[in-house]
Formats: sequence, structure tokens, C-alpha cells
Amino acid sequence: MSSPSKEPKILLALGSIILAQTVTALLWAGAAAERLTQLETKVDHTQALIERTARLEEQTDHIRETLVRIEQKIDAGRPTQ
Repeated sequence: MSSPSKEPKILLALGSIILAQTVTALLWAGAAAERLTQLETKVDHTQALIERTARLEEQTDHIRETLVRIEQKIDAGRPTQ
């Protein structure tokens, strides 16, 4: 068995180890939460870009359709040779 003078040192060492592990775990959890927040921000930004791209594609399709109609009208008005 341990002598009575060693027990407080062992308890202090164990307490210090547990405290150090707890602090490390809290720091790790805080860093993980920050990374998660950053990823959520990126996802929000990406979603906005996706929606904007979809709107631009739709506008481009309408412009293309208009251009085809204009070309058809121009071609219909030309005399054939």
C-alpha cells in the first residue's frame, strides 16, 4: 500500500490530469464548433450562388429564344435567290 504521504500527491496528479484532459476537450469542442459555423456560412453562400446561377441560366434561355425569333423574322423577310 501507499504511504500516507504519497496519497495526496497521487490524488493531486490524478486531479491535474483530469483537469488537463477536460480543458483540452473543451478547447477541441470549441474549435469544432467554430469549424462547423464556418462550414454553415459557406453552405449558405454556396446556396445563394446556386440560386443566382439558376436565375442567370433562365434569363440566358429567354435571351436565346428571343434571338432565335429575331433571326427567324430577319430570315423570313429576306428575298430568296
